[in-house]
Amino acid sequence: MSVRTPGAAQETEAPPEPSAGTPAPAPSIPKFILYLEGPEYAQTLRRLTLWVHHVLLPVYGREVTSMAPWCSRWWDHPEAVAQLHALWLAWGELSDTGSDSGMSGPASWHRDYLNPVMLNLRDPAGPFAGCKPGSHRKKEAPPVDVVDPFGPRPESQAART
Repeated sequence: MSVRTPGAAQETEAPPEPSAGTPAPAPSIPKFILYLEGPEYAQTLRRLTLWVHHVLLPVYGREVTSMAPWCSRWWDHPEAVAQLHALWLAWGELSDTGSDSGMSGPASWHRDYLNPVMLNLRDPAGPFAGCKPGSHRKKEAPPVDVVDPFGPRPESQAART
């Protein structure tokens, strides 16, 4: 089984060597998805979705039960998006046995990243709690009394004291 990172360009020939005195371009380090907006967020979410649907779920997706829920609209759960993106970034780094991670990279990914993330996502009290196959349930963020309790006080409150 051959698995490649969706969205990664497949090279047909070696990239040109940098000329003498010209430093090689630094590889682009992807930003964490929670820091992205607009088209950059949409493109990253699409690539993540392809990886989740074509790599993660076919290989590691287990049966959905009340004790191990999964939401078919996982991308509507910000916590799931964040955790799956982090899992995907780690997979990209650790699944290449020719990289610095070496031959143990895939085992480290399974132990240190895949298992904890999937246990958290599929926990009955996790982000998919209340979701059932074909039925997404939106989650509300926990309430807070004051959005920025240590920030400058609004003028209406400052005038009263």
